[in-house]
Amino acid sequence: MCCLSQPAEAILAPVPGTAASAPLERSKASRAPATANQPPPKMAPLFWLSTCLLATLAVQDACGASRSRPATRRVKRAWVIPPISLPENHRRLPHLLVQIKSDKQQPGVVVYSIKGPGVDEDPKDIFSIDNRSGKVYLNTVLDREKHDRFRLKAFALDLGGVPLEDPTDLEIVVLDQNDNRPVFQRDVFTGHVVEGAEPGTFVLKAEATDADDPETDNAALRYSILGPEGAELFAINELSGEIQVARDGLDREVTGSYNLTLQVADMAGEGLTTTATAAIYVEDVNDNPPEFMSEEFRLEAPENRQGLEVGRVTVQDKDQPGSPNWLAKFTILEGDPRGAFSIHPDPLTNEGVISLVKALDYEEQNRYELLVSVQNQSPLHPSAPEAAQALATVQLQVMDANEPPFFLDNPCRGRVNEGAAGGTEITLLRARDPDTQQAQQLRYLQASELASWLQVDPESGRVEVHQKVPSRSTFLGGWYTTQILAVDNGIPPRTATGTLSVEVLEVNDHAPSLFPTTGSLCREGGALVLSATDQDLAPHAGPFHFRFGLSSAHNWTLSHPNETHVLLQPPTDVAEGLHVLLLLVRDSGIPPRAREQLLNVSVCACSQWGTCGAQAAATLGARAGLSLGALLAILCSAVLLLLLVLLVAGLEHSRRQALRKGLLGAWQDDLRDNIVNYDEQGGGEEDQDAYDLSQLRDPDLFRPPTPRGKPLRRRDAPHSYALPQHLQRCPSDIEDFINEGLEAADSDPSVPPYDTALIYDYEGACSASGSLSSILSSLGDEDQDYDYLHEWGPRFQRLAELYGQ
Repeated sequence: MCCLSQPAEAILAPVPGTAASAPLERSKASRAPATANQPPPKMAPLFWLSTCLLATLAVQDACGASRSRPATRRVKRAWVIPPISLPENHRRLPHLLVQIKSDKQQPGVVVYSIKGPGVDEDPKDIFSIDNRSGKVYLNTVLDREKHDRFRLKAFALDLGGVPLEDPTDLEIVVLDQNDNRPVFQRDVFTGHVVEGAEPGTFVLKAEATDADDPETDNAALRYSILGPEGAELFAINELSGEIQVARDGLDREVTGSYNLTLQVADMAGEGLTTTATAAIYVEDVNDNPPEFMSEEFRLEAPENRQGLEVGRVTVQDKDQPGSPNWLAKFTILEGDPRGAFSIHPDPLTNEGVISLVKALDYEEQNRYELLVSVQNQSPLHPSAPEAAQALATVQLQVMDANEPPFFLDNPCRGRVNEGAAGGTEITLLRARDPDTQQAQQLRYLQASELASWLQVDPESGRVEVHQKVPSRSTFLGGWYTTQILAVDNGIPPRTATGTLSVEVLEVNDHAPSLFPTTGSLCREGGALVLSATDQDLAPHAGPFHFRFGLSSAHNWTLSHPNETHVLLQPPTDVAEGLHVLLLLVRDSGIPPRAREQLLNVSVCACSQWGTCGAQAAATLGARAGLSLGALLAILCSAVLLLLLVLLVAGLEHSRRQALRKGLLGAWQDDLRDNIVNYDEQGGGEEDQDAYDLSQLRDPDLFRPPTPRGKPLRRRDAPHSYALPQHLQRCPSDIEDFINEGLEAADSDPSVPPYDTALIYDYEGACSASGSLSSILSSLGDEDQDYDYLHEWGPRFQRLAELYGQ
């Protein structure tokens, strides 16, 4: 705080243990007095420092000497407070930092306050002030790594809250202590270096950090390697942490990796320490050529196989397995002029796999001697020792196997004439067994069913005609093809499959026939076109040759419009009527066949349309029409067909009528067939009693019925009575029975007094079926016994089957 009108009375009393003992600087700039209505400007630092803390200064003399002097007029001045330094981790709390005073009012009437980070801003409640005395206190332990300085504002107010001074700055600087260990950026650092690397080769860089002040020795880091064995091959830069190869001697085949323990220490290596691990992997180079495990290998290979693994040759290589420096590359240098073998490495075992590319023939060559070399897929490293090329000999023995025979002629072709007799040789099957040293026998079999007219001799292979070749064979003029087998007697037997093709040759065994044998032509300018048919096939059929027979008239002419037809023309003076000519027809077969046939020609005068159909029909009717026998046969066939249709229709009608008739209809027909109708008349009715009119006059009058031995029963009403076990005896007097029934009916009050269907509960006991029950007398007829229906004869057999047991 600074005094504006009076000498400065505020003093800054340094607190022991703080760094606020630096001398204060006097500000040469004067300031205008601050008022409550006029806030201090923000951009004037000297005004912000007007609320100064005046330290106990020895300007010219001690404080006591200053007070003893006479009061003199002092010039207004402002005081600048230097930053207050405080070490972190100070634990004597609360701790007095500084005391501020204002010279505007008397003590006790000034209210002091501070604001800023650490007071009313985050982090809060670190500092506090006594608003009466102006003493500033530290309340919590400071951590420089979190907050390295605090900038506060100090205020002086009167009791009414009016500012007495301009706010002044109060800066507190936290001093660093070595309270943080250095930390590696990772626990394990990984690096790679090739084997045989020269000294100075960079491997990896280890990095660490320290949270302490980097401007002090608290963060001055130094790196080192603690061990273990083998660490002497590497060196680390203590300032940068770079690890390099220190000397020669890196060999992957000896040591493939190194785990070094690294240390970093602050205070230039004298303070706190931390350790980490450096994993260094030695990468392989091709400094070891492959070598065969043996100079000679013996293998066996089957014949007639390809794509088969024969055997393997083994090698060793000290380089890293699976790498190109370890994988071998094999080459067959000698012993395989045909290229029957191949060799390739197994990527898992690095063995040389010898396989068959071409099938071997034991009879041709039964032994091979191969010269094989090996090298790595990648070239050797310059550091590798010089060595001769690795070579090995492979002795390979071919194992004899039973090879299948083969046909010398496949397909085997043969010819046979149509109609050839049995035993005729067609061809000879010839097969050979390549296993000459085994002297095996061959047998010939048919792979599929042969035609009935062919057979094969299993021993000699002779194909001959078994039966006469049919003249109308489906293979006529073509080829018959089948599969045949040649089987040896080896173990196991081997088979060869061949094709037998037999050409069935056409034979000229049929003479041609003239077509047509009848015809008609006009007398003037008419002509008849003739042809021929032959059952033989080409070349034993057409073209056909026509000429007249020796006994025919030579005044008719034949002309050939083409190779298959001939045109017959009559002479100019030919007479009308029927002319019979003898023609000779010859085919073109070898040898040719001919046939003489009669030609019936009807010559007539043509109509205006150029035809003579009526005359020709009259002339040739006997020859061209149907005979009487043919007509009768046709008529009989038609009648029989009609009868057959009627019979089928009648049977169908009867079947449908039978389906329409039910069971009751059939019984009624049977009953009608047994009813005898008589023409007897007269006699009247036996029942002469009239209807009891008393029922109409007084129906409510109850008349008890005549008692009987058992209650009446209806078939159509529910009941619970069992059927009688024995047939009741018929009464001797039928009249008494009828009278009793009439009396019961007349006395029954439930009978309506009108004509309706009466329901009787009892019908007597003379029936063979016993008493009938009402349909409503029972819920079912399970308790009824219908076995007696079987005793009623065949007419009730259907009912017995439906209701009987």
